[in-house]
Parts: sequence; structure tokens; C-alpha cells
Amino acid sequence: MSNSATDRAAFPQTLWAVRGRHTGPAPEEVLRRSLRRRKESGDIDDFAEPSVPDGASGLIFEARWRAAGTVTVRARLTLVPPAARPQGHEWRLVAEAERPWDETWPSPATLFWPDGGAGEGDDGSWDHHATVAGLRLRQVNALPEDDKAMRRRLRDAAREGWCVNVVVHEAMTPDEQGRLPLAGLLPPGLRHRVVEHRAAPHQFRAVNYALKDLGVEVPRGGAVLLPPDPAPQGYDGAEHRVRSVFLDGSEPDELFAALRHFAAQPRPLPRGAAEALAELRENWTLMTLQEELERERQLVARYAEALESMTKSRDLYKDAAEQALAALEAYRDVPAPGLPQQLPAPRTPGAFQQLTRTFERLRFTARGQRQQAPAPENPAGRTPDGTPPTPAEPVAAKPPADGSTAPDHGTAPADGADRTS
Repeated sequence: MSNSATDRAAFPQTLWAVRGRHTGPAPEEVLRRSLRRRKESGDIDDFAEPSVPDGASGLIFEARWRAAGTVTVRARLTLVPPAARPQGHEWRLVAEAERPWDETWPSPATLFWPDGGAGEGDDGSWDHHATVAGLRLRQVNALPEDDKAMRRRLRDAAREGWCVNVVVHEAMTPDEQGRLPLAGLLPPGLRHRVVEHRAAPHQFRAVNYALKDLGVEVPRGGAVLLPPDPAPQGYDGAEHRVRSVFLDGSEPDELFAALRHFAAQPRPLPRGAAEALAELRENWTLMTLQEELERERQLVARYAEALESMTKSRDLYKDAAEQALAALEAYRDVPAPGLPQQLPAPRTPGAFQQLTRTFERLRFTARGQRQQAPAPENPAGRTPDGTPPTPAEPVAAKPPADGSTAPDHGTAPADGADRTS
């Protein structure tokens, strides 16, 4: 059993909720007859049978009345089609008042279902437990003799959070008055929300063994309330244990005080109750003229608020678009700035370029060496173009600086004879 209630909404004190199962035929006809009778007697102001939304199944019944003559109560009962197991039609009933629920107010279950015996068509078919076969809301439910069956029943009943489960141990076999259900002594606001389990005197050890999984135990001749599933934070099972219950037809004050305390404490909504409460609040159709006018005013106010929000969003979008267009036009009018001149990055000579430069240096070096080498003698003392060379002019010898006459060697004789001085 889960002990975490952080993911559940709190049970409102203005809410009265219970669910059960109708095992007889045509439960919708039983509801229509009972609601018509309640309206004729003045117990309810009005009732309706709204259409079922598309895709949903079952039937819906609504009723409204004034508790204590002034407090408006709106109630909605949903009749679910029968399933394979268990047999019958499941029903869910949620009622919400304008102020916290008073236990002296009439039970909403008896304003939808007949509760006056055979004269009102009450065949006892509507008060079966919704999920656990064999349990009734208005009767004493004896625990099974088999230990495993007892353990399974208490565990399944505790898992169902729509009802309050109380286990009573008989200290001795009661008389005829003691065998009557204690629910008949409860105030109307609690009467059809309590499931009473009875353990025979010889089942004391067996019932406590079965309750061990739930973390509670029943005193001998006393009673204990089963913890809700999920249990609220700070739940103390000792506050909901009664040491002795006298089954003699008298009102068990201590047990009823524990039941009132249990019903008044904050606890999480049971599974499925939050959805049923939301449907009651959002899809309610049985309204007075004043309520319809108020609802229309609220719708108009919501539409006006939504329209104002859409208008503001449109204006903001328009302003943003105009600013974007103005910025774009300004950007187009400004000339584009010139790009700064970038000097070419120094290039590192590659291997091929270095080889080319080396060949160039070798070539120029070889050319310079050829230019410095002496030209070869031409044949017959001719110039390269074939003309005879021009004789050089004789150069006059300068006299010596000391006035002496330089020896004149003269010219060589044409005939080549030696001339002696």
C-alpha cells in the first residue's frame, strides 16, 4: 500500500463523496423514480439528466438542494456501464456545498437512491461496495473464516479510499441488538461512507495478523479505523483506535468521535475523486437564472481579457516589426566601409623556387667567367670582320727629368741586319 500523498490534491471539507455498485436491473429507472419523488416532496429543488459527452459511456444525473434551508448543495451521480467483474453498475456520487460539510445534513446517497424500504422501491441493490465483492455499506460485514481471504478482503477494502473502513472485534457473541449495524446510529453525513467489518470473538489473533500489513491492530473487544491509501503526512493510527465498543444497541461515543476526527482531518483525494469533482464544477448544467447570468458575465470577462491580451500582443508585434524595418532602411543608407589594404604576407620560398634561384646564380657566374677569358687569335692578323688591323701611332718618348738624352735605339732595320753602336 502506498504511503505517499504528495501527488494528490487535498480532500476539500466542502465535499461529500462515495461510490458503490448497483446489482439490480435498470438502475437508471430507480434513480429517475427516486429523484422525481424527492422533488415532489421538496427534499431537492430540481434534478436533471444531462447528455453524456462524446466518447463517454454511462449516464449522468444532477440534483441540487438547500441544506439547512440556506446552504446550496450541488451533486452529480455518474452511472458506469456494467463490467465483467464484479457484476452490476458502478456509480460515483460527489456533492459539494457552499461551506464545509455538516454531518447533520441529509446523506446525498439517500437523495438519489431510495432509502425507505420496499415502498420506495428500495430493493437493497445500490449499497454494494464498488470493488470488493460481498461488502455492503449499510450492513454488518462479517470477516471470512479463511485467514488468506480475510487478509485479502481487508487489504482490498483499505485500498479503496472512497469509504471509511472500521474493524470491530466482538469480545463476546452479541445479542440481537448488538448484531445491528453501527451505521444506523451514525449521523446522516457519515452513514453511507462507513464500511463496518466484524470479527468474531475467536478471530482476534487472525484479524490482527491480517492487519499487520496495514500497520494497525484492533484491541480485544475494541475497534480500529483502517488507514487511508495513501496515508496523509503525519498520520497516527493510535488516534483512530478504540479500546472498547459495547455492542448492546447503545451509541459508541468513543468510536464515533474517532470517525469524526478521521473525516475532518486533511487527507488526499482518493483515486478518481479528483476527476469526478472537476466534472461537477466544470460541466454543471442545473443552474438557476441568476447563476446563468453570472456564468455569462464570467465568460464575457474572460473573453474580454483574452481579447485585450491578443491586442497587446498584436501591438507589440507591430512595433517590433516597424523597428526592424527602420533599422534595415538605416543600414541600407549607410555606405559600406572600405576594407583596409592588406599587405601580402611574406612568402616563404619553396624548395623548387630555391632550386631555380640556385641555377640562376650558377648561370650568371658562368657567363661572367666567359666574359673575362682572352679572345682567341684571328688567323692572318685579321679582325673578326676580315679587315687588316690599323697600325698603332708611335708614342714620343718624354725626355728625362734630369736633361740627359735618352739613348735612341732607333728602329729595327728593315732588312733585319744587326746595327752596332
